[in-house]
Amino acid sequence: MRLENVNSPADLKQLNVGQLEELAEEIRRFLIESLSVTGGHFGANLGVVELTLALHKVFDSPIDKLIWDVGHQAYVHKILTGRKDQFPTLRKYKGLSGFPKRSESEHDMFDVGHSSTSISAATGYALARDLKKEDHHVVAIIGDGAMTGGMAFEAMNHVGHMGTDLIVVLNDNEMSIDPNVGAVSNYLAKIRNDSHYKNAKAEIVSLLQKLPSLGTKVAKGLERIKDSLKYLMVPGMLFEELGFTYMGPIDGHNLPLLLQGLEQAKQTKGPVLVHVVTKKGKGYAAAEGSYDKWHGVSPFNIETGELPKAVSSAPSYSSVFGKTMIRLAEQNDKVIAITPAMPSGSGLLEYAEKFPDRFFDVGIAEQHAATMSAGLACAGMRPVLSIYSTFLQRAYDQTIHDICIQNLPVTIAVDRAGLVGADGETHQGAFDISFLRAIPNLSIMMPKDENEMQHMLYTALQQPGPVAVRYPRGEGKGVQMDEQFHEIPFGKAEILREGSSQVALLALGPMVELAEKAADALEKEGVFPMVVNMRFVKPLDSELLMDLAIRGYRFITVEEAAVAGGMGSAVMEFFAVNMISGVEVFPIGLPDRFIEHGNVKQLLESVGVTTERIVEHVKRLMPKKRQRA
Repeated sequence: MRLENVNSPADLKQLNVGQLEELAEEIRRFLIESLSVTGGHFGANLGVVELTLALHKVFDSPIDKLIWDVGHQAYVHKILTGRKDQFPTLRKYKGLSGFPKRSESEHDMFDVGHSSTSISAATGYALARDLKKEDHHVVAIIGDGAMTGGMAFEAMNHVGHMGTDLIVVLNDNEMSIDPNVGAVSNYLAKIRNDSHYKNAKAEIVSLLQKLPSLGTKVAKGLERIKDSLKYLMVPGMLFEELGFTYMGPIDGHNLPLLLQGLEQAKQTKGPVLVHVVTKKGKGYAAAEGSYDKWHGVSPFNIETGELPKAVSSAPSYSSVFGKTMIRLAEQNDKVIAITPAMPSGSGLLEYAEKFPDRFFDVGIAEQHAATMSAGLACAGMRPVLSIYSTFLQRAYDQTIHDICIQNLPVTIAVDRAGLVGADGETHQGAFDISFLRAIPNLSIMMPKDENEMQHMLYTALQQPGPVAVRYPRGEGKGVQMDEQFHEIPFGKAEILREGSSQVALLALGPMVELAEKAADALEKEGVFPMVVNMRFVKPLDSELLMDLAIRGYRFITVEEAAVAGGMGSAVMEFFAVNMISGVEVFPIGLPDRFIEHGNVKQLLESVGVTTERIVEHVKRLMPKKRQRA
């Protein structure tokens, strides 16, 4: 069987086990060759080749609903559902998405990108099936990392209570982007590695059925013995107690066992959990032993396994954050670092080694991370919650209810603020200004470069209440880093160019560089705008804004965030609330739509956040010269 002949799941139905195993190896080669050119999520997809083949062999997609969690492991699913020819465009602008996407295929049942959603979505599908009296299977495929998210257990608790037919396939590869943490991870390891657990369930059930029923007291005693025996020997008791029939663990690279296990789950009534053990990076030696580096990759050399080296000498903002945290922790023993499952992405690995007692990776549990930070602050510590902008959305209630209402000194380090590129809609950090700005007590700032970033973090830790410091993904500017921290005047902007044309460019974060380039272009034409590094979105520099308005300035705001509720909106609100009429403000930022995946430069151009657009609008706002009569 050749991969070129597989264009839909129906093409797998007549294949025998041997042919499926040959196809698995061909898919692996295809993935390695394709991703070495395009980059993408590598390790997880190599690990689920056999599992995905078995799922599509046993179930009938799209009639049966296969719902993938996160989507890091859905490439094989895309290959088997007619999209292999699109892989050269993977994660590129207008190309194939790196995640399941309903608009892309009838086989993609749910748009994903964030973790721990699959069982909830599958529950909705299963309930709709039951209400409509339809007859098909609903399967959620979730990784062990995603099982650290409380939402997965909320869904399982509900499904177990209802008892509806639903299959959860737990893909246990022992690791997500970073090593999994917590009791759930340890529990799965125990099931996975304890030889006494294997095949124990059937034996215990048989034993329990043979025990006699002799009177009420004796029966109650026997029930207690039964429960004790089950907890002692039966694998998956946590899931059994939630109302699921547990099956496994199954070798996720053994196709005969996978097919048998999924067929059995298919015939079992009520909720079922199939525990499948896979190896991340399976089939590519370099990836099998280095999960973090091979989770998501840029194009690489297949023969050597060499990943591309950074061309720029400028450090990433995340690495600057990590190094700054070390210096801050050295100066203040109350500084604590918290991350929800992203220690490497957040630049905190070195910090974790130096201060293991003051570092907490809580797993994929953003809500818990925020409220735990609040608890630490209540107890007199100075917690710094490092969290991606797109994941902070998941902890919004806790940010309001637990941190800001109590006005607690929690620093929220908002990483990946702005466009992130290839991960697309689910990961763009477009909305944090909009949803944070409305919260009382919370201050928001963003640096123009990595040197200013370290001073902002220091400044945040001097404040008596909550502060969000947002910064972009990727490299800094390569500027000189000050050796000593200093406190930035709170709520004060920085004038970079005075200008003389009564137009002020109010820029935030990386957009300061864009405004500077626009000013350079305009100066060649005899137009000299003021350039302001706003630094603070909340509080705004009201003194500067009022002074410029009185002097007749017009304003263009530039930000890599949603215009709706963003910095530009804040400036316009300021003038409206203070009844300053006749002030012209033109906001440039992200439009009122979700931004797709692609190169960040391409995306900014597609939405008009460019030097050229700034120049164009400065010219429009310039005072018109009067014509002679």
